[in-house]
Amino acid sequence: MNKKIEIQELGNKDFKDTWEYQEQLFKQILDIKVKNRREDAGLDTPNYFLFVEHPHVYTLGKSGDMSNLLLSEEELEKKEATFYKINRGGDITYHGPGQIVGYPILDLDNFFTDIHKYLRFLEEMVILTLTEYGIKATRSEGETGVWLDVGTPFARKICAMGVRASRWVTMHGFALNVNADLGYFDNIIPCGIRGKAVTSLHVELGLEKVNIDEVKEKLLKHFKTLFEAEFNIQKTEA
Repeated sequence: MNKKIEIQELGNKDFKDTWEYQEQLFKQILDIKVKNRREDAGLDTPNYFLFVEHPHVYTLGKSGDMSNLLLSEEELEKKEATFYKINRGGDITYHGPGQIVGYPILDLDNFFTDIHKYLRFLEEMVILTLTEYGIKATRSEGETGVWLDVGTPFARKICAMGVRASRWVTMHGFALNVNADLGYFDNIIPCGIRGKAVTSLHVELGLEKVNIDEVKEKLLKHFKTLFEAEFNIQKTEA
């Protein structure tokens, strides 16, 4: 089992370009798995974890409802935002500046073959990170992601998640609001859940801006522990 993960910092990158890059890495891992099965090749499968910040974009999961996007094409253009229907689970979400988007592209055969556990570990990584900022975050039953004040009228989501998996290979991932412009969430029914708000770390801390690199370091620290992984970190213009 190869527990080494290549961490790639993609910087600010268009959603569609990043999606295509994810698909490329995803296919590479699947091809190795097929070769191993057919030829008993015994090749290690690589693992990746992409960090990226996207320009304003709305994405709708395969089981999502188009009516949860509250903007017309013209209104999207005015807001300089794009929209894509994509192949992850979940409904509609927003990505944009000030948000940490993480795409782990892992062969779970290298770690554990349990998608439920995988999602819970991603949530735990975020929960432990927020704890370091003095924020008590939790899960909300039946609603993937990380929330604050669950069970109260003030419940609000700080991190959205949606993944795709095939033959235990994962793609897509999580979006943690760090310095996000929350006004963009007003244009959708986030994750198809009505009556619940969205928040961002800088708002919760009462700060103008939070150090994003510091948050990433904390996320990786907890991810490494949870997945018992080894890291190779690099900046890339993939």
